[in-house]
Amino acid sequence: METCKFYDLFMKREQLADLILERIKKDEIHLQKMYRDSENQIGYFYIDNLLPEDIAEKIYSSFPNPKLMKLRKNLREFKYTSAQMDKYDPILEESIYAFQDPRVVNQIRHICSIDSLYPDEYLYAGGISLMSKGQYLNPHLDNSHDIDRKRWRVLNLLYYTSPEWKHDYGGNLEIWPNGVKSNQITIDSNFNRLAVIATHGNSWHSVSPISRNSFRTCVSNYYFSDSL
Repeated sequence: METCKFYDLFMKREQLADLILERIKKDEIHLQKMYRDSENQIGYFYIDNLLPEDIAEKIYSSFPNPKLMKLRKNLREFKYTSAQMDKYDPILEESIYAFQDPRVVNQIRHICSIDSLYPDEYLYAGGISLMSKGQYLNPHLDNSHDIDRKRWRVLNLLYYTSPEWKHDYGGNLEIWPNGVKSNQITIDSNFNRLAVIATHGNSWHSVSPISRNSFRTCVSNYYFSDSL
């Protein structure tokens, strides 16, 4: 395999944002339609092959040992998380903040037809997460505000980075547009896929239990707005 020509970009969020923006713009019309067709319940869209594969693999390989992350285990969730990016390989922090580039935020704002949109610059809710066999996230609603309780949380961005991840391994995003007693929509946590879902008072979502002795990794961001 040819030596990766993007190695010099691994430390630079602006260049990662360039690549993300280019990929999203390529499918802009399709993404707009996907979100528009679903927004009357829980709006969502997803896009595959977001970054060059070797960069996505580098992000995955840079995830820390779970022992260096915070374990969250309760009735709602069972997973590892972290928002203290200075402890880890810089590419993890760079990849998180690439999604906060104003150009990327504005492009997603345009796709979702949201009047105002702001990134989670303090990582109040964003960061990285890792799930292993038996871990899960039960149906729930996200916290509704930003850290200062001045803006509404309106979008959840989930970028999946585990190579060769298959549906049967679990760890897939589930959204429940008609409530948790009805059927869910499943968005597989495929390698190098970005999933974006609306968060509001009815946007119940979950993550199916991991069934494989492997790690499902995710880079997470949230966007806020002046109004719902």
